[in-house]
Amino acid sequence: MVEITVNFYIEAAGNDKKAVETSISEIAEKLRGENVQILELNIEDPVETDDPKARYSAMMEAKIRGELGEIVNLILRYGPTIVELEDMKEREIRADELVKILALVSKVMGELMEKFGPLAIYPDLSNVPEPRIGYSEDEIAKMIIDEGMIRYQFVIEVFGKDKDSVESSIKKALAIEGCYINKIASKVLKEENINSEKRVKVLIALELLSNFEVLFNLTAKYSPVAIVMLEPEFVDINPTELQNALSGLATLVNELIHRPLLIANQ
Repeated sequence: MVEITVNFYIEAAGNDKKAVETSISEIAEKLRGENVQILELNIEDPVETDDPKARYSAMMEAKIRGELGEIVNLILRYGPTIVELEDMKEREIRADELVKILALVSKVMGELMEKFGPLAIYPDLSNVPEPRIGYSEDEIAKMIIDEGMIRYQFVIEVFGKDKDSVESSIKKALAIEGCYINKIASKVLKEENINSEKRVKVLIALELLSNFEVLFNLTAKYSPVAIVMLEPEFVDINPTELQNALSGLATLVNELIHRPLLIANQ
């Protein structure tokens, strides 16, 4: 079991000082009831800000110890502004246990994206070269053994103009993210016309190789409909990659839940 100790920084903001104070206190009380150890918990008094939409802000710092899946669950539910990995007990996790955590990330992030919009948005990829597809078993073994990569199947649903352009864009995007693509297959699930423009929904199944951090980030960005871990059976989690993955997840959650506020302030 991978048990970690993290520091959460959670912010409450608003125009009413008392409401902000009450909100941060309620968050703290709710956090104390979670299935984790609260080692330290400090709440700052509300302070004035320069934001006319949120004149007061209060920050809570919580040092939390718990199983990796529980910590990920808290990030998804509380959306801390900052997550700091302080300690890590054990580095290996069974592939099937990791899939359960990734499935939770996919489910919650999918619900948020359904409400607030997609995250996997890239600049024009037309000038990006097509990545290599397919690797020998010897090459794959070297990636896994020497570079600590994970081999997995990743199934996503993507919208675009046509099947070929969607598949091409996904291959380029995944290569930019840091993936090696071993296999890819796709099929059109639905075609529709919106404002006289053709739009297709494409199911894309991929076999990928990447490190833990990239796998975690892709799951949060794409909300795959299926993930299957192929190898290794036990995944060694690098602490730096875990720190980046948890911080990245918190950033994505905050980006989504704050979009309505950002749009309103434009």
